[in-house]
Amino acid sequence: MLLNYLKRREITKEIEQLDPVKDHERIVYLIACHCFPYDIERSLEFGFFRTFAVPSISRLLASTGEFKNRTRKRYDDTELIMYEIIENGYNSERAQKAFKRMNSMHGAYSIDNDDFLYVLSTFIFIPIFWLDRFAWRKPTRKEKRAIFYFFREVGKNMGIKNIPEDYREFKAFHLKYEKDNFKYAKSNREVANYTRDLLISFFVPKQLAFLGRPITNCLMDDTLINAMGFKQPNPILKAFVMILLQLRMWFMSLIGDKKKPVYGTTKKRPTYPKGYNIDEIGTFPNKVLSPVA
Repeated sequence: MLLNYLKRREITKEIEQLDPVKDHERIVYLIACHCFPYDIERSLEFGFFRTFAVPSISRLLASTGEFKNRTRKRYDDTELIMYEIIENGYNSERAQKAFKRMNSMHGAYSIDNDDFLYVLSTFIFIPIFWLDRFAWRKPTRKEKRAIFYFFREVGKNMGIKNIPEDYREFKAFHLKYEKDNFKYAKSNREVANYTRDLLISFFVPKQLAFLGRPITNCLMDDTLINAMGFKQPNPILKAFVMILLQLRMWFMSLIGDKKKPVYGTTKKRPTYPKGYNIDEIGTFPNKVLSPVA
C-alpha cells in the first residue's frame, strides 16, 4: 500500500528536489503534463476567459470577429501556442516559432502594455488559484514560484515591458488591475458567451448548453459575473457543484501523478484534423488595427 502511494507521487517527489529558479521550465512541464494536466488546461481556459471582463480587451477581441465566426479555431490556436511553450520549453525551436506567430498576431493591433501584463498575470495566478481550490493536492510554494519565473520569461519573449521581478508584486498588480478594470460592457458578454458555450460543448451536446451555463457561473466570483452581465448562480446549485468538485479532488488523490505525460499538442482537434504547422496557426491580419472605442 505504501509502495502504491509513493508511485502515485513519483513526479511530485522529483519536483521537491528541483530549484524553482533554475529548474522552473522542468517544474512547469511536470505540473502541466504529469501532476495536474486536466486542472492546468481548465485553469488556463478560465484565465483567458477572465480577460474578457476587461472592456478594452473584449472590445478588441470582438472587433476581430474571430470569437463569433471561428470560436473553436481561436481556442485551439491559443491553447496550441501555450502548450508548445510549456511542453518544449520557451527557448526551444518550436516554442520560438510559437512566439513568432503569437507576436505577429498581437503586432497587428494597438494593445496597451498594462493589458498585456494582465493577460500574462492570468497565466500565473489563475492556475495557482485554481490548483489551490480544486486540485487533488495544493501547489507548493516552490511550484508557485516556478510558475511565476516561467511565465515571466514567456512575457519577455512576448516583448511585454515592466514585468514585476517579484511574485508578490505581480500578484498585487493582478488583483489591483481587476479591481480597477473589471466593468460591464456589451463586448464582454458577447465574447464570453461564445467562449463559454464552446467550453460547455466539450462536456455536453450543444443542445444542452443551457444546462451548463448556470454550472459554469458557479465557478465565477461576483466581480467576474457582474462584469460579464451573467446571472448569479443559485446558492443550492453552487453548493452542489462545490461538493462534486470536492469528490473529484478526493478521487484524483487516489490516482495521483500521471506516469505517462498528457500533452495538449497531441489532442485531437476539429480545427486541425490532419495535424498542424506552427507557422500556420492563428490569424494573418494584413493591417494594423486599433481597439474599437
